[in-house]
Amino acid sequence: MATSSAYPPPPPYYRLYKDYEKDPSSAPEPPPPVDGPYQLFGATYTTDVVLPSLEDQGVRQLYPKSPNIDFKKELRTLNRELQLHILELADILVERPSQYARRVEDISLIFKNLHHLLNSLRPHQARATLIHMLENQIQRRKQAIEDIKQRREEAQKLLGESLLILDGNQPSLPAM
Repeated sequence: MATSSAYPPPPPYYRLYKDYEKDPSSAPEPPPPVDGPYQLFGATYTTDVVLPSLEDQGVRQLYPKSPNIDFKKELRTLNRELQLHILELADILVERPSQYARRVEDISLIFKNLHHLLNSLRPHQARATLIHMLENQIQRRKQAIEDIKQRREEAQKLLGESLLILDGNQPSLPAM
């Protein structure tokens, strides 16, 4: 009769932490973060998260190339330009249907620039999302602590009343 275990045995490196309870500094340091290229499932990845420029992708950039871009202003400008080009495309499709290709290319260029600008904001969005999540966690934990304190006070009050009843200092509840 074979026996089976619901859980696999712990990995062998658990022995490195056997004295952790007595001396937390006895645990080994975590491995250093990966830096540079690495292999994962047969594909090569890199830790350099760099958004390639539009020029590297062979696309003409429609907004200024300065490091201090006013994203809001540039996104609005590109959006207005996109709306104008879509209206012009509608006019061309009505008046000269054979000349629509140039407008479609212009619209595609505007969309690529909009997409690149939005992707440039992803790190800021991720940071803001993380901050928001951490603030929510802190708020929930503070609320949980307040709930625990309130329950503890209620339990202490009930315990005190129970002790008084058991000691006979206070009349017990009437029998029904």
